[in-house]
Amino acid sequence: MTGSAGKTGTKEALYAALDRYSRGRAHRSVKSYNNHVGVPLSLARMPADCDFGIFEMGMNHAGEMRALSKIVRPDVAIIITIAPAHIEFFKDESGIADAKAEIFEGLADGGTAILPADSPHYARLRAAAEKYTGNIMTFGFSANADVRVVDHMPADGGTLITAKVRENMLSFTLSQPGEHWIGNSMAVLAAVSAAGGDLASAGLAMAEMGGLAGRGARHTIRIGDGTGHLIDESYNANPASMLATIGQLGQASGARRIAVLGSMKELGTKSAQYHSALAAPLAAAQVDFALLVGQEMEILAQELNAGVEGPANFAHCATAQEALALLQNYLCASDTILVKGSNSMGLSSIVSALTDGKN
Repeated sequence: MTGSAGKTGTKEALYAALDRYSRGRAHRSVKSYNNHVGVPLSLARMPADCDFGIFEMGMNHAGEMRALSKIVRPDVAIIITIAPAHIEFFKDESGIADAKAEIFEGLADGGTAILPADSPHYARLRAAAEKYTGNIMTFGFSANADVRVVDHMPADGGTLITAKVRENMLSFTLSQPGEHWIGNSMAVLAAVSAAGGDLASAGLAMAEMGGLAGRGARHTIRIGDGTGHLIDESYNANPASMLATIGQLGQASGARRIAVLGSMKELGTKSAQYHSALAAPLAAAQVDFALLVGQEMEILAQELNAGVEGPANFAHCATAQEALALLQNYLCASDTILVKGSNSMGLSSIVSALTDGKN
Protein backbone atom coordinates (compact mmCIF):
# COMPACT_ATOMS: atom_id res chain seq x y z
CA MET A 1 0.00 0.00 0.00
CA THR A 2 1.24 3.47 -0.83
CA GLY A 3 -0.01 7.02 -1.31
CA SER A 4 0.94 10.64 -0.74
CA ALA A 5 -1.27 10.93 2.34
CA GLY A 6 -3.30 8.59 4.52
CA LYS A 7 -1.08 5.51 4.19
CA THR A 8 -0.70 4.67 7.85
CA GLY A 9 -4.32 5.27 8.83
CA THR A 10 -5.60 3.25 5.88
CA LYS A 11 -3.09 0.48 6.62
CA GLU A 12 -4.36 0.31 10.20
CA ALA A 13 -8.00 0.22 9.05
CA LEU A 14 -7.26 -2.58 6.58
CA TYR A 15 -5.38 -4.50 9.24
CA ALA A 16 -8.30 -4.13 11.66
CA ALA A 17 -10.70 -5.42 9.00
CA LEU A 18 -8.63 -8.45 8.03
CA ASP A 19 -7.53 -9.24 11.57
CA ARG A 20 -11.16 -9.35 12.68
CA TYR A 21 -12.12 -11.60 9.78
CA SER A 22 -9.16 -13.96 10.24
CA ARG A 23 -9.51 -14.06 14.04
CA GLY A 24 -6.08 -12.64 14.74
CA ARG A 25 -4.16 -14.10 11.81
CA ALA A 26 -3.26 -10.80 10.16
CA HIS A 27 0.05 -8.92 10.33
CA ARG A 28 0.98 -5.36 9.43
CA SER A 29 3.96 -3.04 9.47
CA VAL A 30 4.08 -1.15 12.76
CA LYS A 31 4.03 2.65 12.96
CA SER A 32 5.32 4.07 9.65
CA TYR A 33 7.95 1.43 8.90
CA ASN A 34 7.68 2.06 5.16
CA ASN A 35 11.20 2.61 3.81
CA HIS A 36 14.13 0.44 2.71
CA VAL A 37 14.76 -0.53 6.34
CA GLY A 38 11.22 -0.66 7.71
CA VAL A 39 9.67 -2.77 4.96
CA PRO A 40 12.17 -5.68 5.19
CA LEU A 41 11.93 -5.48 8.99
CA SER A 42 8.14 -5.72 8.81
CA LEU A 43 8.41 -8.72 6.50
CA ALA A 44 10.89 -10.42 8.82
CA ARG A 45 8.50 -9.93 11.76
CA MET A 46 5.57 -11.62 9.97
CA PRO A 47 4.62 -14.99 11.50
CA ALA A 48 4.70 -17.89 9.06
CA ASP A 49 1.08 -18.87 9.76
CA CYS A 50 -0.47 -15.46 8.93
CA ASP A 51 -3.41 -15.35 6.56
CA PHE A 52 -2.87 -11.69 5.63
CA GLY A 53 0.08 -9.29 5.60
CA ILE A 54 -0.47 -5.54 5.17
CA PHE A 55 2.58 -3.46 4.34
CA GLU A 56 2.95 0.30 4.03
CA MET A 57 5.46 1.50 1.43
CA GLY A 58 6.76 5.05 1.08
CA MET A 59 9.24 6.86 -1.12
CA ASN A 60 10.63 10.31 -1.84
CA HIS A 61 12.66 9.48 -4.95
CA ALA A 62 12.00 7.57 -8.17
CA GLY A 63 13.07 3.92 -8.04
CA GLU A 64 12.51 3.44 -4.32
CA MET A 65 8.97 2.05 -4.65
CA ARG A 66 10.08 -0.43 -7.30
CA ALA A 67 12.64 -1.92 -4.94
CA LEU A 68 10.20 -2.18 -2.06
CA SER A 69 7.44 -3.74 -4.14
CA LYS A 70 9.76 -6.40 -5.50
CA ILE A 71 10.69 -7.30 -1.92
CA VAL A 72 7.05 -7.56 -0.77
CA ARG A 73 5.61 -9.14 -3.95
CA PRO A 74 2.05 -8.05 -3.06
CA ASP A 75 -1.04 -9.92 -4.18
CA VAL A 76 -2.94 -6.63 -3.85
CA ALA A 77 -1.24 -3.28 -4.50
CA ILE A 78 -3.06 -0.09 -3.45
CA ILE A 79 -2.45 3.56 -4.26
CA ILE A 80 -4.50 5.78 -1.93
CA THR A 81 -3.84 9.22 -3.39
CA ILE A 82 -1.38 11.34 -5.34
CA ALA A 83 -0.52 14.75 -3.90
CA PRO A 84 2.52 17.08 -3.78
CA ALA A 85 4.30 15.31 -0.91
CA HIS A 86 8.11 15.27 -1.42
CA ILE A 87 7.57 17.27 -4.62
CA GLU A 88 10.97 18.87 -4.04
CA PHE A 89 12.43 15.71 -5.63
CA PHE A 90 10.11 15.57 -8.67
CA LYS A 91 9.36 17.82 -11.62
CA ASP A 92 5.62 17.81 -10.85
CA GLU A 93 2.80 15.63 -9.53
CA SER A 94 2.91 13.39 -12.58
CA GLY A 95 6.42 12.43 -11.52
CA ILE A 96 5.08 11.48 -8.10
CA ALA A 97 2.33 9.42 -9.77
CA ASP A 98 4.91 7.56 -11.87
CA ALA A 99 7.05 6.85 -8.80
CA LYS A 100 4.06 5.59 -6.80
CA ALA A 101 2.95 3.43 -9.73
CA GLU A 102 6.19 1.48 -9.42
CA ILE A 103 4.33 -0.50 -6.73
CA PHE A 104 2.64 -2.48 -9.52
CA GLU A 105 5.97 -3.78 -10.80
CA GLY A 106 6.25 -6.18 -7.87
CA LEU A 107 2.72 -7.59 -8.13
CA ALA A 108 2.47 -11.37 -7.81
CA ASP A 109 1.05 -13.25 -10.80
CA GLY A 110 -2.70 -12.66 -10.97
CA GLY A 111 -2.44 -9.82 -8.46
CA THR A 112 -4.87 -6.92 -8.16
CA ALA A 113 -4.14 -3.22 -8.54
CA ILE A 114 -6.41 -0.83 -6.62
CA LEU A 115 -6.57 2.76 -7.91
CA PRO A 116 -8.19 6.05 -6.79
CA ALA A 117 -10.91 6.72 -9.36
CA ASP A 118 -11.19 10.40 -8.35
CA SER A 119 -7.51 11.20 -8.87
CA PRO A 120 -6.60 13.54 -11.74
CA HIS A 121 -3.78 11.05 -12.38
CA TYR A 122 -6.13 8.07 -12.66
CA ALA A 123 -5.51 7.42 -16.38
CA ARG A 124 -1.75 7.56 -15.83
CA LEU A 125 -1.94 5.15 -12.89
CA ARG A 126 -4.21 2.75 -14.76
CA ALA A 127 -1.91 2.66 -17.77
CA ALA A 128 0.98 1.81 -15.46
CA ALA A 129 -1.00 -0.92 -13.68
CA GLU A 130 -2.17 -2.52 -16.92
CA LYS A 131 1.45 -3.33 -17.80
CA TYR A 132 1.55 -5.80 -14.91
CA THR A 133 -1.99 -7.04 -14.30
CA GLY A 134 -5.41 -7.34 -15.84
CA ASN A 135 -7.08 -7.28 -12.43
CA ILE A 136 -7.83 -3.66 -11.57
CA MET A 137 -10.28 -2.26 -9.02
CA THR A 138 -11.14 1.39 -8.52
CA PHE A 139 -12.50 3.21 -5.49
CA GLY A 140 -13.79 6.63 -4.54
CA PHE A 141 -16.81 8.88 -4.96
CA SER A 142 -16.97 8.50 -8.74
CA ALA A 143 -20.09 6.82 -10.11
CA ASN A 144 -17.81 4.69 -12.28
CA ALA A 145 -15.72 3.32 -9.38
CA ASP A 146 -15.95 -0.39 -8.58
CA VAL A 147 -16.15 0.50 -4.89
CA ARG A 148 -17.90 3.81 -4.37
CA VAL A 149 -19.66 6.00 -1.86
CA VAL A 150 -23.41 5.97 -2.49
CA ASP A 151 -24.33 8.22 0.44
CA HIS A 152 -22.79 9.56 3.63
CA MET A 153 -23.81 11.70 6.58
CA PRO A 154 -22.25 12.75 9.92
CA ALA A 155 -22.95 10.38 12.81
CA ASP A 156 -21.64 10.40 16.40
CA GLY A 157 -18.38 12.15 15.54
CA GLY A 158 -17.80 9.92 12.52
CA THR A 159 -19.68 9.16 9.32
CA LEU A 160 -22.53 6.83 8.37
CA ILE A 161 -21.71 5.52 4.90
CA THR A 162 -23.57 3.52 2.31
CA ALA A 163 -21.15 1.97 -0.17
CA LYS A 164 -21.45 -0.15 -3.28
CA VAL A 165 -18.78 -2.83 -3.58
CA ARG A 166 -19.29 -4.09 -7.11
CA GLU A 167 -22.62 -5.96 -6.85
CA ASN A 168 -22.87 -5.66 -3.06
CA MET A 169 -24.24 -2.85 -0.87
CA LEU A 170 -22.90 -2.14 2.60
CA SER A 171 -23.90 0.40 5.24
CA PHE A 172 -21.48 1.03 8.08
CA THR A 173 -20.33 3.68 10.52
CA LEU A 174 -16.81 5.02 10.09
CA SER A 175 -15.46 6.17 13.44
CA GLN A 176 -12.97 8.62 11.93
CA PRO A 177 -14.31 12.03 10.78
CA GLY A 178 -13.42 13.81 7.56
CA GLU A 179 -14.07 13.35 3.84
CA HIS A 180 -10.54 12.03 3.26
CA TRP A 181 -11.33 9.13 5.60
CA ILE A 182 -14.54 8.39 3.68
CA GLY A 183 -12.55 7.96 0.46
CA ASN A 184 -9.87 5.90 2.17
CA SER A 185 -12.50 3.59 3.65
CA MET A 186 -13.48 2.71 0.08
CA ALA A 187 -9.88 1.64 -0.55
CA VAL A 188 -10.13 -0.60 2.51
CA LEU A 189 -13.32 -2.23 1.22
CA ALA A 190 -11.75 -2.73 -2.21
CA ALA A 191 -8.70 -4.41 -0.67
CA VAL A 192 -10.83 -6.61 1.60
CA SER A 193 -12.85 -7.71 -1.42
CA ALA A 194 -9.74 -8.37 -3.52
CA ALA A 195 -8.05 -10.31 -0.69
CA GLY A 196 -11.07 -12.54 -0.06
CA GLY A 197 -12.04 -11.00 3.27
CA ASP A 198 -15.47 -10.24 4.65
CA LEU A 199 -17.13 -6.86 4.03
CA ALA A 200 -19.35 -7.01 7.10
CA SER A 201 -16.31 -7.61 9.32
CA ALA A 202 -14.60 -4.66 7.64
CA GLY A 203 -17.55 -2.39 8.40
CA LEU A 204 -17.56 -3.42 12.06
CA ALA A 205 -13.80 -2.94 12.34
CA MET A 206 -13.93 0.59 10.91
CA ALA A 207 -16.74 1.48 13.30
CA GLU A 208 -14.55 0.53 16.26
CA MET A 209 -11.26 2.10 15.18
CA GLY A 210 -9.69 4.61 17.54
CA GLY A 211 -7.67 7.60 16.41
CA LEU A 212 -3.94 7.15 15.82
CA ALA A 213 -1.42 9.25 17.73
CA GLY A 214 -0.23 12.03 15.44
CA ARG A 215 -2.75 11.06 12.76
CA GLY A 216 -6.15 12.19 13.94
CA ALA A 217 -6.31 11.06 17.55
CA ARG A 218 -8.76 13.19 19.53
CA HIS A 219 -8.33 14.18 23.13
CA THR A 220 -10.40 15.96 25.73
CA ILE A 221 -7.96 18.23 27.55
CA ARG A 222 -8.10 20.30 30.70
CA ILE A 223 -8.19 24.07 30.10
CA GLY A 224 -8.46 26.10 33.29
CA ASP A 225 -11.56 24.98 35.14
CA GLY A 226 -13.06 23.49 31.99
CA THR A 227 -12.16 21.29 29.06
CA GLY A 228 -11.41 21.59 25.38
CA HIS A 229 -10.83 19.30 22.42
CA LEU A 230 -7.53 18.54 20.72
CA ILE A 231 -7.07 17.01 17.26
CA ASP A 232 -3.60 15.47 17.04
CA GLU A 233 -2.31 15.53 13.45
CA SER A 234 1.25 16.30 14.52
CA TYR A 235 3.04 13.43 12.80
CA ASN A 236 3.27 14.80 9.27
CA ALA A 237 1.90 17.31 6.78
CA ASN A 238 1.71 18.00 3.06
CA PRO A 239 -0.63 20.29 1.11
CA ALA A 240 -3.31 17.61 0.64
CA SER A 241 -3.40 16.49 4.26
CA MET A 242 -3.33 20.11 5.47
CA LEU A 243 -6.43 20.93 3.42
CA ALA A 244 -8.21 17.83 4.67
CA THR A 245 -7.54 18.45 8.34
CA ILE A 246 -8.26 22.19 8.22
CA GLY A 247 -11.59 21.25 6.65
CA GLN A 248 -12.13 18.79 9.48
CA LEU A 249 -11.48 21.56 12.01
CA GLY A 250 -14.09 23.64 10.22
CA GLN A 251 -16.72 21.04 11.09
CA ALA A 252 -15.80 20.94 14.78
CA SER A 253 -17.99 22.42 17.46
CA GLY A 254 -16.66 24.49 20.32
CA ALA A 255 -16.28 28.05 21.48
CA ARG A 256 -13.34 28.79 19.16
CA ARG A 257 -11.39 26.97 16.47
CA ILE A 258 -7.62 27.19 16.80
CA ALA A 259 -5.15 25.90 14.21
CA VAL A 260 -1.53 25.27 15.21
CA LEU A 261 0.18 24.70 11.87
CA GLY A 262 3.83 23.77 11.42
CA SER A 263 5.88 24.06 8.26
CA MET A 264 5.41 21.53 5.46
CA LYS A 265 8.78 20.19 4.32
CA GLU A 266 10.20 18.92 1.01
CA LEU A 267 8.03 21.13 -1.21
CA GLY A 268 10.91 22.60 -3.19
CA THR A 269 10.47 25.77 -5.21
CA LYS A 270 6.69 25.75 -4.68
CA SER A 271 6.95 25.79 -0.89
CA ALA A 272 5.94 29.45 -0.55
CA GLN A 273 2.98 28.93 -2.90
CA TYR A 274 1.67 25.93 -0.95
CA HIS A 275 2.04 27.65 2.40
CA SER A 276 0.42 30.93 1.36
CA ALA A 277 -2.46 28.98 -0.20
CA LEU A 278 -3.57 27.89 3.27
CA ALA A 279 -5.14 31.30 3.95
CA ALA A 280 -8.35 30.54 2.05
CA PRO A 281 -8.98 27.13 3.68
CA LEU A 282 -8.41 28.70 7.12
CA ALA A 283 -10.97 31.37 6.27
CA ALA A 284 -13.45 28.78 4.97
CA ALA A 285 -13.05 26.77 8.19
CA GLN A 286 -13.79 29.92 10.22
CA VAL A 287 -10.63 29.50 12.26
CA ASP A 288 -10.53 32.02 15.10
CA PHE A 289 -6.78 31.90 15.71
CA ALA A 290 -3.94 30.51 13.60
CA LEU A 291 -0.60 29.85 15.30
CA LEU A 292 1.99 29.39 12.54
CA VAL A 293 5.23 27.63 13.38
CA GLY A 294 8.48 27.47 11.41
CA GLN A 295 10.36 29.36 8.74
CA GLU A 296 8.21 28.18 5.83
CA MET A 297 5.05 29.41 7.57
CA GLU A 298 6.39 32.97 7.64
CA ILE A 299 5.07 33.58 4.12
CA LEU A 300 1.54 32.76 5.27
CA ALA A 301 1.91 35.14 8.21
CA GLN A 302 3.03 37.86 5.80
CA GLU A 303 0.02 37.21 3.55
CA LEU A 304 -2.38 37.45 6.49
CA ASN A 305 -0.65 40.57 7.75
CA ALA A 306 -1.11 42.15 4.31
CA GLY A 307 -4.86 41.64 4.54
CA VAL A 308 -5.38 38.43 2.58
CA GLU A 309 -8.66 36.79 3.60
CA GLY A 310 -8.00 34.48 6.50
CA PRO A 311 -8.05 34.41 10.30
CA ALA A 312 -8.04 37.91 11.77
CA ASN A 313 -6.07 36.64 14.75
CA PHE A 314 -2.78 34.91 14.05
CA ALA A 315 0.79 34.70 15.26
CA HIS A 316 4.04 33.35 13.90
CA CYS A 317 6.89 31.81 15.86
CA ALA A 318 10.00 29.79 15.11
CA THR A 319 9.68 26.71 17.30
CA ALA A 320 7.22 24.37 18.94
CA GLN A 321 8.38 25.55 22.36
CA GLU A 322 7.52 29.16 21.54
CA ALA A 323 4.19 28.05 20.10
CA LEU A 324 3.31 26.14 23.26
CA ALA A 325 3.97 29.18 25.45
CA LEU A 326 1.74 31.36 23.26
CA LEU A 327 -0.96 28.72 23.08
CA GLN A 328 -1.14 28.11 26.82
CA ASN A 329 -1.73 31.81 27.40
CA TYR A 330 -4.46 31.96 24.76
CA LEU A 331 -6.58 28.88 25.39
CA CYS A 332 -10.03 29.06 26.94
CA ALA A 333 -12.48 26.35 27.96
CA SER A 334 -14.43 24.78 25.07
CA ASP A 335 -11.77 25.60 22.46
CA THR A 336 -11.06 23.05 19.71
CA ILE A 337 -7.38 22.90 18.75
CA LEU A 338 -5.85 21.31 15.65
CA VAL A 339 -2.10 20.58 15.76
CA LYS A 340 -0.69 19.77 12.31
CA GLY A 341 2.79 19.95 10.81
CA SER A 342 5.72 18.01 9.40
CA ASN A 343 7.24 15.65 11.94
CA SER A 344 10.54 17.51 11.98
CA MET A 345 8.76 20.54 13.48
CA GLY A 346 8.28 18.64 16.73
CA LEU A 347 4.66 19.67 17.28
CA SER A 348 4.04 16.38 19.06
CA SER A 349 5.64 18.07 22.08
CA ILE A 350 2.68 20.50 22.12
CA VAL A 351 0.25 17.59 22.08
CA SER A 352 2.19 15.89 24.85
CA ALA A 353 2.15 18.99 27.01
CA LEU A 354 -1.58 19.61 26.53
CA THR A 355 -2.49 15.98 27.22
CA ASP A 356 -0.09 15.61 30.17
CA GLY A 357 2.05 13.22 28.17
CA LYS A 358 -0.83 10.86 27.35
CA ASN A 359 -0.68 11.22 23.57
